[in-house]
Amino acid sequence: MKYAVTAATGHFGRVAVKQLTNLVGKEQVVAIVRNVAKGEEILPAGVEIRQGDYTDPAGMQEALAGIDRLLFISSQPGGAVNREIQHCNVVKAAKAAGVSLVAYTSYPNADQATAPLAHDHQATEEALKKSGLAHVFLRDNWYLENDLSFLLAGQAGQPAIYWTDGKAAWAPEALYATAAAKVLITSAPKEVYEFGGQPVSYKELGAALEEALGKKVKITKLSRPEYEAALVASGMDEQTASQFASFEEPHQHGDLDVSSNDLATVLGYPLPSLVESIKQLLNN
Repeated sequence: MKYAVTAATGHFGRVAVKQLTNLVGKEQVVAIVRNVAKGEEILPAGVEIRQGDYTDPAGMQEALAGIDRLLFISSQPGGAVNREIQHCNVVKAAKAAGVSLVAYTSYPNADQATAPLAHDHQATEEALKKSGLAHVFLRDNWYLENDLSFLLAGQAGQPAIYWTDGKAAWAPEALYATAAAKVLITSAPKEVYEFGGQPVSYKELGAALEEALGKKVKITKLSRPEYEAALVASGMDEQTASQFASFEEPHQHGDLDVSSNDLATVLGYPLPSLVESIKQLLNN
């Protein structure tokens, strides 16, 4: 059986490829990348590398030839080509190439989510359902790395700022990627996995940061306009500050306040505490 991972040179993709090689052997793993030279430089030796771009459906179909199971990692929003179009290209290519199962990294509680960031994931899930492809939705909650700037500010003795009262189920990105690889090789996976840690607020994240650092940190809740103004004062332009502030919209909408044991169950061990995860992230 051949297993493929798209976007394989990203952090998530690299971890997933490495885990798959450990689980099934490098001969059964295909890494699909936009930049083959980069892939050859950073991916495990012996893994087959193929060029594939979400904006090129014909090329993606060619890259997926002979693939049985695909880990389809969602692209980043804000690209030159709309993300929904990119994702539909991959779904069509997988269908045309005869892929037997697609595991897609989706969004928490996607079928009920209301934040704007959920839209492309909802559209992709719907496209997979309509395609007739066997599919798995890996609904990843918030990566701890998404809030590295919050953590680094506190570590540097600066105010760690936020604007939302909502909660998120933070966990390290590598755990999500490891679980994705395990689901991909599962003989009869569930259709939906809600992956994440224990939902907590930014205030609680700040308390965990203080414990991880062993010192007091100024954790400051602002209004959204105040938050954006603080980012501009730190040197960001207004457009970037507005976009950065929008990253907390999923928290505010309640989309990330999802409790589930799926991640620990698939991994086969308890998740590290938030304090432990913060320590590891800041020490890397």
